[in-house]
Amino acid sequence: MAILLSASLSVNAQSSSDTAFKPQGTLWGYTFGDFAYKGNADNLNRGGSNQYTGMPINANTFQFRRVYLGYNYTISPHFSAELLLAAEDDFNTGSITQGTAGTSVGDVTAGGRFTPYLKYANVRWKELFKYSDLVIGQQATPGFAKTGRNDQTSEEVWGYRSIERTVSDIRRTPSYDLGASLQGWFDKDGKYGYMAMVGNGTGGAKPPTNSFRSFYGDLYAKFLDKRLIVDLYSDYTRLEWGQWVPGVAANTLSPNGLQYTAREMTKGFIAWNTNKLTVGLEAFENVFLGGLKVTGTDKNTYYRTFSATDVSFYVRGRILSAANGNPLLNFFVRYDNYNPSSGLSNATTNATAITTASGVSNYDPFTKEQFFTAGIDFLPNKNIHFMPNIWVNAYNSSLSATGVNPEGYAYTKYSSEVTANKGTDVVYRLTFYYIFNPKQGTTKY
Repeated sequence: MAILLSASLSVNAQSSSDTAFKPQGTLWGYTFGDFAYKGNADNLNRGGSNQYTGMPINANTFQFRRVYLGYNYTISPHFSAELLLAAEDDFNTGSITQGTAGTSVGDVTAGGRFTPYLKYANVRWKELFKYSDLVIGQQATPGFAKTGRNDQTSEEVWGYRSIERTVSDIRRTPSYDLGASLQGWFDKDGKYGYMAMVGNGTGGAKPPTNSFRSFYGDLYAKFLDKRLIVDLYSDYTRLEWGQWVPGVAANTLSPNGLQYTAREMTKGFIAWNTNKLTVGLEAFENVFLGGLKVTGTDKNTYYRTFSATDVSFYVRGRILSAANGNPLLNFFVRYDNYNPSSGLSNATTNATAITTASGVSNYDPFTKEQFFTAGIDFLPNKNIHFMPNIWVNAYNSSLSATGVNPEGYAYTKYSSEVTANKGTDVVYRLTFYYIFNPKQGTTKY
């Protein structure tokens, strides 16, 4: 409160300098989508919520994957506002994109038409104290905030959200949320900075379903004229805390005790980022306290902890430049190795069945994944991209389909996804991406 009071007095003291200021706004947006052809399909429809899960082999489609329409308004030298409407992840259950096995419904009307939703709506108090801003409302979370104090997040450095999300975003770690954040620098040049936030943890556009809040933090440093970037991110969310678990007998409380489930991510990111060549490495560990729901040989229910890791390595760069020096032809290559099974083997002891607890749906512990993409980026204009590319996701079971635990229970009893079958989704795409009136402060796209 003392900081807020001091800052407000400072703003009032400077009000005389605001008289010559004229409020102004910027309308901006971009769109990307593809013509996609699925050359191979995993017959078990693994892959969770990605847009090609369940899409049948040899299917082809034109599809928007994101449409943004935003408005940024500078209210005064000390305050600005941001509003963003987004239509993305749009599909119907049973559509060709999601396949006949699809169970999710995206942002569509009852009639199946694309529907925009409110993604950002926030106000920024600039220089609340030296080199730091306060942002209140629906906003990008730490690690994803490409506006304000940090313009070189992992998504911004990867530079090809139009091709695929970053590793934590693929698993639906909230990239935006409704809450409050502090964003600041430790030096006047912005080489060292931070962002701390508390939010609902529901992805912003959805109302909260419990009283648990999510906590986010990010620290970054930029060296060698901001070409070398080092970033450390962490978040924490309680999922279930003290709920009784139904017992074996109907309509009784279980002797199994209370369910405690929480998620905690730690992520590191390092990159060498220049106009002509960028090399990046991003990795996370996500620990799920009580994330495995285990039925024991004693017929009681227990909760065991497991963790998921993902390592992403990518290279992107310029092949040709136009006469004016702008990029004309670029390339990109990326490989991810995802392993969600740490702690799974230990959970099989004294167990007859294992499923995931609530809140863990995007981290299937029974399936490992390897993701690969590569393509070229043709820019007839600096704001227009045509990108032929290949999108590949390979799946393999975390547990042996023929193995048994010490009590003699076959691993196949634990999950329908424990199988000896490997599978691969292969999609050939021509991705198009265009920007109109780029917003102020953007350095990519």
